Amino acid sequence: MTNRFGLEGKTALVTGSGQGIGKAVALELATAGADIACHDLREPAETIAAVRALGRRAFGVTGDMSDKSAPDRIVGAALAEFGRIDCMVNNAGTIRRAPAVEYSVEDWDLLIQVNLTSVFRCCQLVGKHMLERGSGKIVNIASLLAFQGGVFVPAYAASKGGVAQVTKALANEWAGKGVNVNAIAPGYIATANTEALRADATRSRQISERIPADRWGQPEDIAKAALFLCTSASDYVHGHVLVVDGGWMGR
Repeated sequence: MTNRFGLEGKTALVTGSGQGIGKAVALELATAGADIACHDLREPAETIAAVRALGRRAFGVTGDMSDKSAPDRIVGAALAEFGRIDCMVNNAGTIRRAPAVEYSVEDWDLLIQVNLTSVFRCCQLVGKHMLERGSGKIVNIASLLAFQGGVFVPAYAASKGGVAQVTKALANEWAGKGVNVNAIAPGYIATANTEALRADATRSRQISERIPADRWGQPEDIAKAALFLCTSASDYVHGHVLVVDGGWMGR
């Protein structure tokens, strides 16, 4: 059973791993035995040090996902360093909040590029490598807003809905060729992206009251799900959007 959830001898590329969910995922995969290519806007020094402290190889690669050439550089660097990528976790993302009638085209374009287009491009690049080898695991980070519309976040909702659909589309093509493509839809997780919500006493209370688990999620809750989807324990899981939300969607 332990081997099914182990990643000894495997390598992983985790985008947006400098903090929050990405950092937690990188450490969870490293704890299971994987060497980690740690990406973020700036060198994720703390994450790299923490992975190395676990006895695993780690190196940093920087890149702004609003730059259309960033995925090529990031994936290329990981392949050059490790020679292979067994697991890819597309976590990098951003958010902009504004009423729909005031939402700028610039913010819309930014969100779609960072949260959706770069995810597809990373999948495309890593997927080609994995298809040639006949194996690999890709995990995309979606959101509850892949199912719901949210308020004041039209571009974020659109991008995360797109992530869920891209995940399914790629799984349809690649499942029979040894490559698993799945997604995780986090619920309300205590990260930098939710600081504004948690700072709003009324909204924070409303959210907390609806979560059956009676707490906001932690990055580690998502990391554990990512580990499952990166190991052989999930070999027959394809095109699934795994909701990790403390029961929110079932309420």
